[in-house]
Amino acid sequence: MASSKASLLFCYVLTVAATAEAAFFYNVVDLGAKPHGRTDSADAVAAAWSAACGSRQPATVYVPKGSFLLSHAAFSGPCSSSRVTLEIDGTLVAPSGYTGGDEWIMFDHVDGLTVSGGTVDGRGASVWACKAAGHGSCPNGATSVMVLNSRDVVISGLRSVNSELYHVVINGCDGVTVRDVKIVAPGSSPNTDGIHVQGSSGVTVTRASIRTGDDCVSVGPGTARLRVERVSCGPGHGISIGSLGKDDDGVEEAGVENVTVTGASFAGTDNGLRIKTWARAAARGAYVRGVAFEHATMRDVRNPIIIDQNYCPNHGGAGCPHQSSAVKISDVRYTDIQGSSASQVAVKFDCSASNPCTGIDLQDIRLTLDGGAPAEAVCQHADGGASGYVVPPSCL
Repeated sequence: MASSKASLLFCYVLTVAATAEAAFFYNVVDLGAKPHGRTDSADAVAAAWSAACGSRQPATVYVPKGSFLLSHAAFSGPCSSSRVTLEIDGTLVAPSGYTGGDEWIMFDHVDGLTVSGGTVDGRGASVWACKAAGHGSCPNGATSVMVLNSRDVVISGLRSVNSELYHVVINGCDGVTVRDVKIVAPGSSPNTDGIHVQGSSGVTVTRASIRTGDDCVSVGPGTARLRVERVSCGPGHGISIGSLGKDDDGVEEAGVENVTVTGASFAGTDNGLRIKTWARAAARGAYVRGVAFEHATMRDVRNPIIIDQNYCPNHGGAGCPHQSSAVKISDVRYTDIQGSSASQVAVKFDCSASNPCTGIDLQDIRLTLDGGAPAEAVCQHADGGASGYVVPPSCL
């Protein structure tokens, strides 16, 4: 009799546990999403998110295997649950052509968020083609995944392909980890930055493979305590702090500080490790300080190490005022940077005449032209020092 009661109790516990799990696990197919990629799943995804976010227990929105057309998704909080997960085993596919907003998939005010696995396909080819043709009426395009105003966020195992604009943007956040992601777009696709961080602190990007038509990782104003490690980059424009100091309306711009980039590899990129600022005198308050670039390898990189305070993408047009940059750059350390340069100048510090770069440190640098021929270092308005084996010889 006691054994029978124990068995009944065990079955009851299993039933309760299964019911609890089912109550907080929301499969978008159960709510009407179709895995054939032809019917918009936005309503089903929104319903699943509403239920998960409203739960008082950890909850999961699940996208199973298959292709799911998604016109737009706004995952908004705050949530009642302290931990909400979007688990993707399939592919979320944007509509063909322009998605019609600044972002395609957005998370806003969602603390304790995890985005796990799967693929997001921004289908950006038509936007890129419009821009390449020089049409003045081209849409700007949409960021594929945007995370805003959130804390304690993990993005893990995600694959982002063919974004119209940036692939992943982190803005106004604290405590974000992006790991084991793969980002892919053609080298000719404009403005398809892999991961962009701004206005955020405590962000870590680790073990990422990024191949795009723009910066692999870009760092905007107001970023602090950023760590980028073991990122492979190429094609693309490299890892860039900036651009900073673009606004000329006198509004004070937040600075960038305490950034570490370690263990990155670059192959065939326009730049390697870059800091770029606009040559505008009105950029009040902006600065870059406390940056460590270390243990990087370069292969056929056009500008392996570069500080450009005369950044001018319009090549002399109205957007380039030819002033002296007001952005102050200081305490930047380069350690153990090895490999090959695709141009004669492998190290270039083109700093501001009114705000010279200070505290630039080079240690154990070996950069040569492809084939091993000597390269050059060029400095302007830059002050610092060098130690260890430094090739090309320091111009500081």
